[in-house]
Amino acid sequence: MNQIDLRDLRFGEGAHLLVKRALAGIAVGEEIVVRGQAPDFAVHLEAWARSEGHGVRASGENSGLYLRRGAAESGRWHGAERAGDADPRKPEGVVEKPPRRWGLAARGATVEAGAPEFSFQLAEKSQVWAEESVRLYAQAVAAQWDPNTAVPWEAEFELQPEVEDAVVQLMTYLIENEAAALIVPSRFVAQLHPHFREVMQLLAVQAADEARHVEVFTRRALLKRDRLGLSTVGGQASLKTLVDEPDFAIASFLLSVMGEGTFLTLLRFLEHHAPEPVTRAITRLAANDEARHVAFGVAHLRDSVKSDPALLDKLAQSVHRRHDVLRHTAGLNQEVLDALTLLAAGAWDHDALREGSRRVTQLIHDMDIGRRTQLCRIGFEENLAGALSGLHTRNFM
Repeated sequence: MNQIDLRDLRFGEGAHLLVKRALAGIAVGEEIVVRGQAPDFAVHLEAWARSEGHGVRASGENSGLYLRRGAAESGRWHGAERAGDADPRKPEGVVEKPPRRWGLAARGATVEAGAPEFSFQLAEKSQVWAEESVRLYAQAVAAQWDPNTAVPWEAEFELQPEVEDAVVQLMTYLIENEAAALIVPSRFVAQLHPHFREVMQLLAVQAADEARHVEVFTRRALLKRDRLGLSTVGGQASLKTLVDEPDFAIASFLLSVMGEGTFLTLLRFLEHHAPEPVTRAITRLAANDEARHVAFGVAHLRDSVKSDPALLDKLAQSVHRRHDVLRHTAGLNQEVLDALTLLAAGAWDHDALREGSRRVTQLIHDMDIGRRTQLCRIGFEENLAGALSGLHTRNFM
């Protein structure tokens, strides 16, 4: 029979670790002899064994005690359960509806019996999961960038005053739209069951991306000026419908697919027509981030529609409902349209302005094509995708 001598080591000093190590080497139901000379050794051993589900009896040999290894479900393990599997690639890794008592436990951990229940509103796989979330999170972490080093803030340039004002107005417009795009995922990440950790982490990184976009757009706006441009009632009203939307699927649809999908085209346009290297760099970096946000939104909704085809009708209704709410608002303010035209023109002569206006018209057409493409990827038929795209807010986001 295995024996262990704790000598004068107390249980409060680590004696239990030696006992646990010895028990790990025997099968359930087998015994070891434990000896010790510390004060109240027997009392402490018996108390510890009882809490762990093991049995103790006197050995009659030099004050030693027989310690019998208990079953895994004994003591504190009684009623415990495994919180899914840690590996999302396994079919059983991410469960459909994790119990509320799993709470904050890491996926794959053993949850002790009696754990408190948590009330996470987004607690079903069909509500939040996308098979692409694991890959997109890894990609998002690897693609993080530092505003201080990734942007050439020290680049020397001097624009015509009207062109600089146009850039400031566009940055002002981008800031408020990115603020909305920060608030929406931040609100939902707090409602998400931690069992879906990849989605939770991805939404957190998405919020961090948007915070960084707000920072760089603000820095560019104030690079040559001491004040920002105009924020309009129509623009604020449009963004308020995103911030106020309580349903995760609809909010993801309106923001990540319709809004950020449109904004992705806008950022690429600004990168192409940027009049100097700072604006070119920040719009390129922001567009790379937004492409991931759109990819997750499309993947999440595509998977959700596969499990619940009726979701398509719900999403379509949300577009009509938002259009009805915003139909009396002005939409995109004239200052932003004028700024886009000026940057696209690149000069003040008549032909250049005419070409700039044509390019902005083409931009709006390209936005529509992009929205239609994303809508079809989710599962909408082409005709309906076109109709829904046509109802999208004139504020772009």
